[in-house]
Amino acid sequence: MKSWTILLSTLCLFSCNQQESKFEKYVDPLIGTDIRIVQGKDKNSTEERGQIMPAVGVPHGMTNWVAQTQATEQKCHPPYYYFQDAIQGFRASHWMNGSCTQDYGSVTIMPLCNKLETDPVKRSSSFDHTKEIATPSYYSVDLNDYGIHAELTGLSRAGIMQFSFEQDGDHYIVIEPNSDEGVAFVEVDPEKKEITGYNPVHRIYQGYGKEAGFSGHFVIQLNEEIADYGVWDSTTITSGRKSARGQKHAVGAWVKLASDKPGKTLVKVATSFTSIDNARKNLACEIPGWDFNEVRQASSDTWNQTLGQIAVKGNNEEKVKFYSALYNAHFLPRTFSDVDGSYPKFDGGGQIMKMDHGTYYCDFSQWDTYRAVHPLFSILNPSRNGDMTHSLVLKGQQGGWLPIFPSWNSYTAAMIGDHCIAMIGDAIIKDAPGFDYEEAYMLMRKNAFEANPDSGSYRDGKGRRAMESYLKYNYVPLEDQVMEAFHRREQVSRTLEYAYDDFVLSQVAKKLGKTDDYKALIKRAENYRNVIDPETGYARGRHADGTWIEPFDPFASTSFICEGTPYHYTWYAPQDIAGLIRHMGGKERFINRLDTFFEGDYYWHGNEPGHHIAYLFAYAGEPWKTQKWVHDIINREYFTTPDGLSGNDDAGQMSSWLVFSMVGFYPVCPGMPYYVIGSPSFEESVITLENGKKFTIKAKGASEKNIYIQSATLNGQPYDKSYILHKDIMNGGILSFVMGDTPNKEWASATGSLPPSLGL
Repeated sequence: MKSWTILLSTLCLFSCNQQESKFEKYVDPLIGTDIRIVQGKDKNSTEERGQIMPAVGVPHGMTNWVAQTQATEQKCHPPYYYFQDAIQGFRASHWMNGSCTQDYGSVTIMPLCNKLETDPVKRSSSFDHTKEIATPSYYSVDLNDYGIHAELTGLSRAGIMQFSFEQDGDHYIVIEPNSDEGVAFVEVDPEKKEITGYNPVHRIYQGYGKEAGFSGHFVIQLNEEIADYGVWDSTTITSGRKSARGQKHAVGAWVKLASDKPGKTLVKVATSFTSIDNARKNLACEIPGWDFNEVRQASSDTWNQTLGQIAVKGNNEEKVKFYSALYNAHFLPRTFSDVDGSYPKFDGGGQIMKMDHGTYYCDFSQWDTYRAVHPLFSILNPSRNGDMTHSLVLKGQQGGWLPIFPSWNSYTAAMIGDHCIAMIGDAIIKDAPGFDYEEAYMLMRKNAFEANPDSGSYRDGKGRRAMESYLKYNYVPLEDQVMEAFHRREQVSRTLEYAYDDFVLSQVAKKLGKTDDYKALIKRAENYRNVIDPETGYARGRHADGTWIEPFDPFASTSFICEGTPYHYTWYAPQDIAGLIRHMGGKERFINRLDTFFEGDYYWHGNEPGHHIAYLFAYAGEPWKTQKWVHDIINREYFTTPDGLSGNDDAGQMSSWLVFSMVGFYPVCPGMPYYVIGSPSFEESVITLENGKKFTIKAKGASEKNIYIQSATLNGQPYDKSYILHKDIMNGGILSFVMGDTPNKEWASATGSLPPSLGL
């Protein structure tokens, strides 16, 4: 296996040959780390927080390296918040960026001067944001209370920290696995100048509190002699050389450095989900030496290559918005396998598996990321997206069922729908490499056609929720409370999402020649009609006898809708918008209802179910309204400040929406290989594809006022469609627009110009 040093030297040659190699300079990792106060929402709600952390490392790294402003691995508590005023240490984190889940298997390192303190709050130091530097490849801050300048950088499985002690005195390094259960193991080997340990991982959602069957292992190495060391548990700090070896139930450890003079101390950290030995191998492969700047450059080169896949022309603020979003889109799923391909078997058991090819990934926030994150990868890096898909197939084979929301290498059933089908299906439709389509289909089909008869494994998260009801009624009736789920009830939202997933699987069945399955699934793709009341035109709860719920308020949050209102979910039939228009009573009613939705400020961008709605005007022949509202959302919802996101980024989905929308199109229905055209923000965007070709979007005259498409050409030929095919992008070429400040209501408004429904 090639080492990171060799690989990243190649990447450096690539980046140095670009006209503009420093795309990284436009990324502000602090965007989304603060709270946005949204009208009508509780300021303490975690849904109003971007939940972003200013992490360094590489795209899709196993571990992120980040300053810690709050301890614990509790749900909805990321390691860092901008509004908090003290730093407790620097964490090797597995936080699902932008989420409201929890960190796991993490370890924190804190340098101290003249005072040994292990409690995270008591040992914390004040800091000044004006002296804080945050980039994708480098973070630095002054720990004012200790006179220490701290710097960190890293790669995928290993990081390096540089602590500059500016004062004489006793210098300490504290090491704390962030185990809320207090069951971590830490051991100090002073002769090797090494600290090793692990932090056992526990599940949440389905299987809450159970052991996940693996731990976050770590190896920490110092470049300085250790004069003394010790460990502590929940009640006692133990000092002395003899006491610190073999403390299997220690909560943390500390070391006192031999030097008490000002100077720099380097700390290398490596991680693994399989063993301490493999963490050590990961370190030897990724960071064999002690050159901090070399690692920083390697990380920077990797980010510049990744970000540089889309080169845009625009003003600095637009570029900061765009490239910060592109950065946030590249955290998850995370690498889960070691440099030798080892990874813990999915669904517990403790067995160590090994990849036959590629990288094993985990932490799929699929309720969010099937919408835009994975479609973005299908354009930028289909091979890596294929590896991610292969990882999902392996999970399904090892656990017996295709997972719903696979995180912490476990089943969770955390959210609704069955969107691993959507993600895998989209990859198959777009011919992604790296996995067996027939093996994937068998797993997807099982989820779509079988209810799990085993109550124990069903409770544990295996199989679609409420599947028996869905198959019986072709919708989930209100009588089914869906008790064996983290999100209970939400019957209407489940029905709508299952109908979409069934549609995607129908397209896979059609491609693979499964004719009978295709016929059954394409019929089920219309199940959305069973929970959208044609009389009122809204998504609405329905009883098993077919009657609609009374009383009914389409504008109020309700138990049969997931994280929204019936008005929000009325638009969720992405597979058949043409059919939805007819079912709601025709084009005029559809357009009027959409107009009211946006003009009446019912749209909520801070949560995923509405992300496609602004693009639906194109299906009704009024793409100019899509152009208007997409720009409105960009300007209103995305800022270049720490409170720059109006809701959880959710594993990069909020950010991926922005990336697509600023370039000029969006995947309304993953599983159909096309994108609905919006309105490009940039005069030019050049996408460098994995196959070596380039796809360029030009927007002549684009500006803050000139947001309306007047005309378009594709490869020099007039183009009058409000969508672009995936194959047209992947073949390379030029999509050109002429922009203006008033709508051209004729462009792409004819029946033959509208995006397809129920397949191509």
